[in-house]
Amino acid sequence: MPENVRKPLAALCVLAALPLTACGGNSAASDENVVTVYSADGLKGENGDGWYDQVFKDFEKETGIKVEYVEGGSGEMVQRATREKRNPQADVLVTLPPFIQQADTKGLLQKYAPKGADQVSGADKAANGTWTAVVNNYFGFIHNKKELKQAPTTWEDLLDGKYENKLQYSTPGVAGDGTAVLIKAMHDFGGEKPAMEYLKKLQANNVGPSASTGKLAPKVDKGELLVANGDVQMNYAQSKSMPNLGIWFPAREGGKPTTFALPYAAGLVTKAPHSENGKKLLDYMLGRKAQAQVSEIGGGFAARQDVKATDADAIALDKLMDGVEIFEPDWNDIEKNLTSYVDSWKSATGS
Repeated sequence: MPENVRKPLAALCVLAALPLTACGGNSAASDENVVTVYSADGLKGENGDGWYDQVFKDFEKETGIKVEYVEGGSGEMVQRATREKRNPQADVLVTLPPFIQQADTKGLLQKYAPKGADQVSGADKAANGTWTAVVNNYFGFIHNKKELKQAPTTWEDLLDGKYENKLQYSTPGVAGDGTAVLIKAMHDFGGEKPAMEYLKKLQANNVGPSASTGKLAPKVDKGELLVANGDVQMNYAQSKSMPNLGIWFPAREGGKPTTFALPYAAGLVTKAPHSENGKKLLDYMLGRKAQAQVSEIGGGFAARQDVKATDADAIALDKLMDGVEIFEPDWNDIEKNLTSYVDSWKSATGS
Protein backbone atom coordinates (compact mmCIF):
# COMPACT_ATOMS: atom_id res chain seq x y z
CA MET A 1 0.00 0.00 0.00
CA PRO A 2 1.36 3.50 -0.77
CA GLU A 3 2.93 5.30 2.14
CA ASN A 4 0.41 8.14 1.94
CA VAL A 5 -2.47 5.72 2.36
CA ARG A 6 -3.74 5.50 5.89
CA LYS A 7 -4.94 2.17 7.08
CA PRO A 8 -8.42 2.47 8.67
CA LEU A 9 -11.95 0.56 8.76
CA ALA A 10 -16.00 0.75 8.62
CA ALA A 11 -19.57 -0.17 10.05
CA LEU A 12 -23.35 -1.09 9.90
CA CYS A 13 -26.63 -0.79 11.69
CA VAL A 14 -28.55 -3.68 13.27
CA LEU A 15 -29.61 -3.66 16.88
CA ALA A 16 -28.45 -6.85 18.54
CA ALA A 17 -30.20 -8.10 21.60
CA LEU A 18 -28.59 -7.50 24.94
CA PRO A 19 -30.58 -7.79 28.16
CA LEU A 20 -29.63 -4.47 29.71
CA THR A 21 -31.98 -2.85 32.19
CA ALA A 22 -31.92 0.85 32.90
CA CYS A 23 -30.80 0.09 36.44
CA GLY A 24 -31.16 -2.54 39.11
CA GLY A 25 -29.49 -5.65 40.41
CA ASN A 26 -30.14 -7.80 37.36
CA SER A 27 -28.45 -5.52 34.85
CA ALA A 28 -25.15 -6.39 33.23
CA ALA A 29 -23.70 -3.45 35.15
CA SER A 30 -24.16 -5.34 38.45
CA ASP A 31 -21.72 -8.08 37.42
CA GLU A 32 -18.13 -7.24 38.30
CA ASN A 33 -16.71 -9.71 35.76
CA VAL A 34 -18.33 -8.11 32.74
CA VAL A 35 -17.58 -5.37 30.22
CA THR A 36 -20.30 -3.95 27.97
CA VAL A 37 -19.52 -2.83 24.43
CA TYR A 38 -21.75 -0.66 22.26
CA SER A 39 -20.46 -0.93 18.71
CA ALA A 40 -21.11 -0.18 15.08
CA ASP A 41 -21.60 -3.47 13.28
CA GLY A 42 -19.13 -5.01 10.88
CA LEU A 43 -16.54 -6.56 13.18
CA LYS A 44 -18.70 -9.39 14.52
CA GLY A 45 -19.25 -12.32 12.16
CA GLU A 46 -22.74 -13.58 11.41
CA ASN A 47 -21.44 -17.11 11.98
CA GLY A 48 -19.25 -16.35 14.97
CA ASP A 49 -16.18 -15.98 12.77
CA GLY A 50 -15.51 -12.25 12.99
CA TRP A 51 -12.67 -10.30 14.59
CA TYR A 52 -14.79 -9.42 17.61
CA ASP A 53 -15.77 -13.07 18.05
CA GLN A 54 -12.12 -14.12 18.28
CA VAL A 55 -10.97 -11.16 20.37
CA PHE A 56 -13.83 -11.39 22.87
CA LYS A 57 -13.35 -15.15 23.24
CA ASP A 58 -9.60 -14.78 23.84
CA PHE A 59 -10.11 -11.82 26.18
CA GLU A 60 -12.61 -13.72 28.33
CA LYS A 61 -10.31 -16.76 28.44
CA GLU A 62 -7.32 -14.69 29.54
CA THR A 63 -9.07 -12.35 31.99
CA GLY A 64 -12.27 -14.08 33.09
CA ILE A 65 -14.18 -10.96 32.07
CA LYS A 66 -17.30 -11.63 29.97
CA VAL A 67 -18.07 -9.28 27.08
CA GLU A 68 -21.69 -8.19 26.72
CA TYR A 69 -22.27 -6.80 23.23
CA VAL A 70 -24.76 -4.43 21.59
CA GLU A 71 -24.45 -3.41 17.95
CA GLY A 72 -26.20 -0.99 15.66
CA GLY A 73 -25.54 1.94 13.37
CA SER A 74 -22.86 4.34 14.54
CA GLY A 75 -25.42 7.12 15.04
CA GLU A 76 -27.79 4.70 16.74
CA MET A 77 -25.15 3.68 19.29
CA VAL A 78 -24.29 7.29 20.12
CA GLN A 79 -27.98 8.09 20.55
CA ARG A 80 -28.39 5.17 22.92
CA ALA A 81 -25.37 6.14 24.99
CA THR A 82 -26.66 9.73 25.10
CA ARG A 83 -30.04 8.61 26.46
CA GLU A 84 -28.23 6.65 29.17
CA LYS A 85 -25.79 9.43 30.03
CA ARG A 86 -27.10 9.87 33.58
CA ASN A 87 -26.92 6.11 34.20
CA PRO A 88 -24.36 4.67 31.76
CA GLN A 89 -24.75 1.02 30.80
CA ALA A 90 -21.86 0.77 28.33
CA ASP A 91 -18.17 0.66 29.20
CA VAL A 92 -16.72 0.88 25.69
CA LEU A 93 -18.16 2.69 22.66
CA VAL A 94 -16.97 1.83 19.13
CA THR A 95 -18.20 3.82 16.12
CA LEU A 96 -17.09 5.19 12.79
CA PRO A 97 -16.33 8.86 12.20
CA PRO A 98 -17.90 11.39 12.49
CA PHE A 99 -19.91 9.70 15.23
CA ILE A 100 -16.94 9.07 17.51
CA GLN A 101 -16.23 12.83 17.35
CA GLN A 102 -19.92 13.43 18.07
CA ALA A 103 -19.75 11.16 21.11
CA ASP A 104 -16.73 13.11 22.35
CA THR A 105 -18.48 16.45 21.86
CA LYS A 106 -21.47 15.16 23.85
CA GLY A 107 -19.18 14.28 26.75
CA LEU A 108 -19.77 10.55 26.41
CA LEU A 109 -16.06 9.62 26.43
CA GLN A 110 -13.39 9.90 29.10
CA LYS A 111 -9.69 10.20 28.47
CA TYR A 112 -7.80 6.93 28.26
CA ALA A 113 -4.86 5.99 26.05
CA PRO A 114 -4.79 2.19 25.65
CA LYS A 115 -1.45 0.39 25.63
CA GLY A 116 -0.16 0.55 22.06
CA ALA A 117 -1.97 3.81 21.26
CA ASP A 118 1.43 5.42 20.71
CA GLN A 119 1.72 3.21 17.60
CA VAL A 120 -1.55 4.53 16.11
CA SER A 121 -1.32 7.32 13.55
CA GLY A 122 -2.16 10.78 14.89
CA ALA A 123 -5.00 11.06 12.38
CA ASP A 124 -6.56 7.90 13.81
CA LYS A 125 -6.88 8.99 17.42
CA ALA A 126 -8.25 11.98 19.32
CA ALA A 127 -5.84 14.78 20.15
CA ASN A 128 -7.42 14.96 23.61
CA GLY A 129 -6.99 11.22 24.25
CA THR A 130 -10.66 10.20 24.34
CA TRP A 131 -10.69 7.68 21.46
CA THR A 132 -8.37 5.55 19.36
CA ALA A 133 -8.85 3.55 16.17
CA VAL A 134 -8.77 -0.20 16.85
CA VAL A 135 -9.38 -1.40 13.28
CA ASN A 136 -8.70 0.60 10.16
CA ASN A 137 -10.91 0.51 7.11
CA TYR A 138 -12.05 2.33 3.96
CA PHE A 139 -15.41 3.31 2.58
CA GLY A 140 -16.50 1.52 -0.58
CA PHE A 141 -19.32 0.16 -2.70
CA ILE A 142 -20.24 -3.38 -3.71
CA HIS A 143 -21.76 -4.81 -6.88
CA ASN A 144 -23.02 -8.22 -7.97
CA LYS A 145 -20.23 -9.75 -10.09
CA LYS A 146 -22.48 -12.48 -11.50
CA GLU A 147 -25.43 -10.39 -12.67
CA LEU A 148 -23.47 -7.43 -14.04
CA LYS A 149 -21.58 -8.24 -17.23
CA GLN A 150 -19.97 -4.82 -17.00
CA ALA A 151 -19.27 -3.54 -13.51
CA PRO A 152 -19.95 0.13 -12.76
CA THR A 153 -16.93 2.38 -12.33
CA THR A 154 -18.40 5.88 -12.01
CA TRP A 155 -21.11 7.71 -10.12
CA GLU A 156 -22.68 8.52 -13.48
CA ASP A 157 -22.99 4.79 -14.30
CA LEU A 158 -25.41 4.40 -11.41
CA LEU A 159 -27.95 6.72 -13.04
CA ASP A 160 -28.58 4.12 -15.75
CA GLY A 161 -32.11 2.74 -15.84
CA LYS A 162 -30.89 -0.84 -15.32
CA TYR A 163 -30.25 0.07 -11.67
CA GLU A 164 -33.85 1.14 -11.00
CA ASN A 165 -34.94 -0.55 -7.75
CA LYS A 166 -31.65 -2.47 -7.86
CA LEU A 167 -29.56 0.06 -5.94
CA GLN A 168 -29.64 0.95 -2.26
CA TYR A 169 -27.48 2.77 0.26
CA SER A 170 -27.87 2.97 4.02
CA THR A 171 -29.35 6.04 5.66
CA PRO A 172 -27.05 9.04 6.24
CA GLY A 173 -27.11 10.23 9.83
CA VAL A 174 -28.07 6.76 11.07
CA ALA A 175 -25.48 4.45 9.52
CA GLY A 176 -21.78 5.26 9.48
CA ASP A 177 -21.43 3.96 5.92
CA GLY A 178 -24.57 5.81 4.88
CA THR A 179 -23.12 9.05 6.17
CA ALA A 180 -19.97 8.17 4.23
CA VAL A 181 -21.98 8.29 0.98
CA LEU A 182 -22.59 11.99 1.63
CA ILE A 183 -18.96 12.64 2.54
CA LYS A 184 -17.60 10.97 -0.60
CA ALA A 185 -20.20 12.59 -2.87
CA MET A 186 -19.44 16.05 -1.49
CA HIS A 187 -15.74 15.44 -2.08
CA ASP A 188 -16.05 13.93 -5.54
CA PHE A 189 -18.59 16.44 -6.85
CA GLY A 190 -16.83 19.44 -5.33
CA GLY A 191 -19.24 20.57 -2.65
CA GLU A 192 -22.56 20.14 -0.91
CA LYS A 193 -24.81 21.59 -3.64
CA PRO A 194 -23.54 19.53 -6.62
CA ALA A 195 -23.47 16.40 -4.42
CA MET A 196 -27.11 16.86 -3.46
CA GLU A 197 -28.05 17.51 -7.08
CA TYR A 198 -26.49 14.18 -8.02
CA LEU A 199 -28.10 12.27 -5.13
CA LYS A 200 -31.47 13.74 -6.12
CA LYS A 201 -31.03 12.16 -9.59
CA LEU A 202 -29.82 8.90 -8.06
CA GLN A 203 -33.00 8.69 -5.98
CA ALA A 204 -34.88 7.53 -9.08
CA ASN A 205 -33.01 4.22 -8.83
CA ASN A 206 -32.75 3.97 -5.03
CA VAL A 207 -34.86 1.32 -3.30
CA GLY A 208 -35.13 3.48 -0.19
CA PRO A 209 -33.73 3.91 3.33
CA SER A 210 -31.89 1.18 5.22
CA ALA A 211 -30.76 1.47 8.83
CA SER A 212 -28.23 -1.31 8.32
CA THR A 213 -25.43 -1.35 5.78
CA GLY A 214 -24.64 -4.94 6.70
CA LYS A 215 -28.05 -6.14 5.56
CA LEU A 216 -27.42 -4.87 2.03
CA ALA A 217 -24.55 -7.25 1.19
CA PRO A 218 -26.67 -10.44 1.27
CA LYS A 219 -29.17 -8.75 -1.06
CA VAL A 220 -26.37 -7.86 -3.49
CA ASP A 221 -24.95 -11.37 -3.32
CA LYS A 222 -28.36 -12.86 -4.16
CA GLY A 223 -28.97 -10.38 -6.98
CA GLU A 224 -31.90 -8.65 -5.29
CA LEU A 225 -29.72 -5.56 -5.52
CA LEU A 226 -27.01 -4.89 -8.10
CA VAL A 227 -25.21 -2.14 -6.17
CA ALA A 228 -25.02 -0.98 -2.56
CA ASN A 229 -22.69 0.91 -0.26
CA GLY A 230 -20.45 -0.69 2.32
CA ASP A 231 -16.87 -0.65 3.49
CA VAL A 232 -13.78 -2.67 2.67
CA GLN A 233 -13.43 -4.50 5.98
CA MET A 234 -17.02 -5.61 6.30
CA ASN A 235 -17.54 -6.48 2.65
CA TYR A 236 -14.21 -8.29 2.28
CA ALA A 237 -15.07 -10.42 5.31
CA GLN A 238 -18.57 -11.07 3.91
CA SER A 239 -17.21 -12.00 0.47
CA LYS A 240 -15.76 -15.22 1.93
CA SER A 241 -19.31 -16.55 2.29
CA MET A 242 -20.90 -14.32 -0.39
CA PRO A 243 -18.94 -15.06 -3.58
CA ASN A 244 -20.84 -12.65 -5.83
CA LEU A 245 -19.71 -9.52 -3.97
CA GLY A 246 -17.30 -7.24 -5.80
CA ILE A 247 -15.79 -4.22 -4.01
CA TRP A 248 -15.31 -0.99 -5.99
CA PHE A 249 -14.80 2.73 -5.51
CA PRO A 250 -16.86 5.16 -7.65
CA ALA A 251 -15.03 7.84 -9.64
CA ARG A 252 -16.35 10.92 -11.34
CA GLU A 253 -16.58 10.37 -15.07
CA GLY A 254 -13.05 10.81 -16.43
CA GLY A 255 -11.56 10.86 -12.93
CA LYS A 256 -9.84 8.49 -10.51
CA PRO A 257 -11.64 6.25 -8.02
CA THR A 258 -11.51 7.73 -4.52
CA THR A 259 -12.13 6.68 -0.96
CA PHE A 260 -11.30 7.71 2.58
CA ALA A 261 -10.45 6.02 5.84
CA LEU A 262 -13.30 4.94 8.11
CA PRO A 263 -11.65 3.53 11.24
CA TYR A 264 -13.55 1.69 13.91
CA ALA A 265 -12.70 4.06 16.75
CA ALA A 266 -13.09 3.05 20.40
CA GLY A 267 -13.36 5.05 23.57
CA LEU A 268 -13.99 4.51 27.27
CA VAL A 269 -17.46 5.70 28.26
CA THR A 270 -17.70 8.50 30.83
CA LYS A 271 -18.66 7.10 34.24
CA ALA A 272 -18.59 3.58 32.80
CA PRO A 273 -19.98 1.04 35.28
CA HIS A 274 -16.90 -1.14 34.75
CA SER A 275 -14.26 1.37 33.83
CA GLU A 276 -11.27 -0.83 34.72
CA ASN A 277 -12.64 -3.71 32.66
CA GLY A 278 -13.22 -1.31 29.78
CA LYS A 279 -9.59 -0.23 29.96
CA LYS A 280 -8.45 -3.86 29.91
CA LEU A 281 -10.54 -4.59 26.82
CA LEU A 282 -9.25 -1.51 24.98
CA ASP A 283 -5.68 -2.55 25.86
CA TYR A 284 -6.42 -6.03 24.54
CA MET A 285 -7.95 -4.84 21.27
CA LEU A 286 -4.86 -2.75 20.58
CA GLY A 287 -2.49 -5.51 21.66
CA ARG A 288 -0.18 -7.12 19.11
CA LYS A 289 -2.03 -10.45 19.09
CA ALA A 290 -5.44 -8.92 18.33
CA GLN A 291 -3.98 -6.44 15.84
CA ALA A 292 -2.21 -9.21 13.94
CA GLN A 293 -5.60 -10.92 13.48
CA VAL A 294 -7.34 -7.89 11.94
CA SER A 295 -6.72 -8.76 8.29
CA GLU A 296 -6.89 -12.55 8.36
CA ILE A 297 -9.97 -12.77 10.60
CA GLY A 298 -11.57 -9.34 10.32
CA GLY A 299 -10.85 -8.42 6.70
CA GLY A 300 -9.51 -5.03 7.75
CA PHE A 301 -6.30 -3.14 8.39
CA ALA A 302 -4.39 -3.05 11.67
CA ALA A 303 -4.65 0.26 13.53
CA ARG A 304 -1.12 -0.08 14.89
CA GLN A 305 1.56 1.04 12.46
CA ASP A 306 4.10 -1.37 13.93
CA VAL A 307 1.96 -4.44 13.13
CA LYS A 308 2.64 -5.44 9.52
CA ALA A 309 0.39 -8.27 8.39
CA THR A 310 1.75 -10.51 5.61
CA ASP A 311 -1.05 -13.05 5.34
CA ALA A 312 -2.86 -13.69 2.05
CA ASP A 313 -5.80 -11.53 3.08
CA ALA A 314 -3.54 -8.58 3.91
CA ILE A 315 -1.91 -8.88 0.48
CA ALA A 316 -5.32 -9.06 -1.23
CA LEU A 317 -6.55 -6.02 0.69
CA ASP A 318 -3.50 -3.98 -0.27
CA LYS A 319 -4.02 -4.96 -3.91
CA LEU A 320 -7.65 -3.89 -3.72
CA MET A 321 -6.52 -0.39 -2.75
CA ASP A 322 -4.04 -0.03 -5.64
CA GLY A 323 -4.81 2.97 -7.82
CA VAL A 324 -7.43 4.36 -5.45
CA GLU A 325 -6.93 7.97 -4.40
CA ILE A 326 -7.24 8.44 -0.63
CA PHE A 327 -8.54 11.76 0.69
CA GLU A 328 -8.87 12.86 4.29
CA PRO A 329 -12.20 14.44 5.26
CA ASP A 330 -12.39 17.42 7.60
CA TRP A 331 -13.99 15.46 10.42
CA ASN A 332 -14.36 18.50 12.66
CA ASP A 333 -16.37 20.28 9.95
CA ILE A 334 -18.45 17.17 9.28
CA GLU A 335 -19.20 16.61 12.97
CA LYS A 336 -20.15 20.27 13.39
CA ASN A 337 -22.37 20.41 10.29
CA LEU A 338 -23.62 16.81 10.12
CA THR A 339 -27.23 17.68 10.95
CA SER A 340 -27.24 20.34 8.23
CA TYR A 341 -25.77 17.97 5.65
CA VAL A 342 -28.28 15.25 6.51
CA ASP A 343 -31.14 17.76 6.31
CA SER A 344 -29.91 18.82 2.86
CA TRP A 345 -29.87 15.16 1.79
CA LYS A 346 -33.41 14.64 3.10
CA SER A 347 -34.59 17.70 1.21
CA ALA A 348 -32.87 16.65 -2.02
CA THR A 349 -34.10 13.06 -1.96
CA GLY A 350 -37.47 13.50 -0.30
CA SER A 351 -36.45 11.01 2.38
